[in-house]
Parts: sequence; structure tokens; C-alpha cells
Amino acid sequence: MRKLLFIVPLMSLVLSCQQKPVEKPAEAPAQPAEVKKEEEPASDKGIGPIREVQLGPIDQALVKKGKEIFDSKCASCHKLEEKYVGPPLKGVTKRRKPEWIMNMILNPAEMVQKDPVARGHLAEYPIQMPFQDVSQEEARAILEYLRSVDEK
Repeated sequence: MRKLLFIVPLMSLVLSCQQKPVEKPAEAPAQPAEVKKEEEPASDKGIGPIREVQLGPIDQALVKKGKEIFDSKCASCHKLEEKYVGPPLKGVTKRRKPEWIMNMILNPAEMVQKDPVARGHLAEYPIQMPFQDVSQEEARAILEYLRSVDEK
């Protein structure tokens, strides 16, 4: 009888300690990893008020005005042929559309937020280009100056 009193609780203990299989909820099929593509500009014309720029032969009067504006508002951060606070600007008219350049001059904050190319510049040059209170006519003159630099 003693053996029976010992075996019954022991068997109960052993049976209660057995692990029961736990049903796991069905898992959703694994999502394929998102492939990150190299970001393309939202538009090759940038984001801002300039939609189209008609370019003709270089206007020397506009170049002179653009150089004056560049020297007073841009040269403290941009050099033509070397990295400085901002990227070097020589060759920019060969790499970017005129609308993109003017929108970057006129609308730097929104360009950095929404244009992947401008955002990439912010990653390389950690100081965001400030708004310089440049009019569309002045931005066009700066563009003409940069075109003249790239023609040399």
C-alpha cells in the first residue's frame, strides 16, 4: 500500500510535468526583402517655381550681374573648383538641368527635403544651403554666370 501511495503521486507529477505541444499561429509567408534602388530625382527639374528655362547664347551682361551676385551671396560657401562648405560648382551646368539649378538656388529647403539628389548633397555637405533671398531674375543671372564658367 505504501508503494501505491508513493507511485500514484509520482506518476501524477511526471504526467503533469510533460510538455504539451503548443500550437503556434500560422506565420505569414516571409516578405521578400525590399531592394533599394539608387534614388532618382523626383524630377530632373527639381522642386520649386521654375518649370522651364529657355537658354540661348551666353549673355555677357547677365554673366557680369550673375558673377556679382555669386560673389556676394554664394562664394562664402561655394568655390568653383574645390569642395568647401558646399560642393564645387564648376561643371554643374553639365550635370544638372538649368531648372534644377535655379530651383536649388530659389528653394533650397524644400529641394533638400524632397529631391533625392539635393538630399544626397546634404549627406556629403552637412550644412544645409540657406535661403539667400534671391529673385528669379538673380537666380537666372547666377545660372548664366555658371554657364559661362563651364564654357571655358
